[in-house]
Amino acid sequence: MTSQRVHFYQVGSFAVGNRLLNEDERTVQAQSDRTNSIDSGHRACQGCGEALGARYALDAAMRATNGQIVAVNATGCLEVFSTPYPETSWRIPWLHSLFGNAPAVATGVAAALRAKGNKDVRVVAQAGDGGTVDIGFGCLSGMFERNDDVLFICYDNEGYMNTGVQRSAATPPAARTATTEAVGPEPGNNFGQGKDLPRIAMAHDIPYVATATVADLHDLERKVERAMELRGARYLHILVPCPLGWGSASDETIHIARLATESGLFPVFEAEHGVVTSVSHIRRPVPVEQYLSLQRRFAHLFGANPRPDVIAHLQSMADENIARYGLLQPEMEQSS
Repeated sequence: MTSQRVHFYQVGSFAVGNRLLNEDERTVQAQSDRTNSIDSGHRACQGCGEALGARYALDAAMRATNGQIVAVNATGCLEVFSTPYPETSWRIPWLHSLFGNAPAVATGVAAALRAKGNKDVRVVAQAGDGGTVDIGFGCLSGMFERNDDVLFICYDNEGYMNTGVQRSAATPPAARTATTEAVGPEPGNNFGQGKDLPRIAMAHDIPYVATATVADLHDLERKVERAMELRGARYLHILVPCPLGWGSASDETIHIARLATESGLFPVFEAEHGVVTSVSHIRRPVPVEQYLSLQRRFAHLFGANPRPDVIAHLQSMADENIARYGLLQPEMEQSS
């Protein structure tokens, strides 16, 4: 899939604008014959970023492989809301694993296909951040070390949302969860903890690592298709806002995901064999307050007793990401 920036002159924005593209350049979701890998009828919350991310990613994978994929799904929100026994919203070959062993199960599926001489069917594994960054971390590292032919997708909603909004190793600093309450001199989640999984994946020197959000459909689909062009272990980390756990409005999911990237708190990039090959530049940098203020999990940083010191610390983290990945557009760097 080619990548092309489309400009809507009448509004002065870089909106998607599928109608201005040739048919072979339009997103999968703009096509009437798309797979609908995860179909209607599931029980996700209104505005669920994970449901959007899974639909976008797996439909793109289906197009890239001509419908030849098997999906392995860890326990978590995505599994629970899509397969309440005895029902399912999946229209593809789909397996449910335990919370922490999706990488191992996917490895076994890939090995079985290889033993049968089947090179056409590809394997995609998926989990939330709990099943990826915490519980499944060891299995995932093993999959990376062996360079198993699996695309692993993490839908990162930054907490254990299905079991009551507890902290995970992907929960950002200062965020309120059921286990990191907004009390004391350092309210919310601690600074200096957690894991940066995309960078850890890059350290394994696997063929492909990328990050994406549900705010840029073209970018997400392009990265899935690029991943399916390669063999070996591949990792895609997708930010998927959770209105329930983040305390955000259900109609703000895309906007919040976009602010996460434009503030620098969630860098969007891709890497091959441990080397960053491209980044999504920030067109209009925004202060982190614009992102934080839309979420009740950060409400304790504002209001009657604001915490500008904590906000400044988060801003410094965003600035560090911008510098590390070179996220500012070149013309902006020159003008500054």
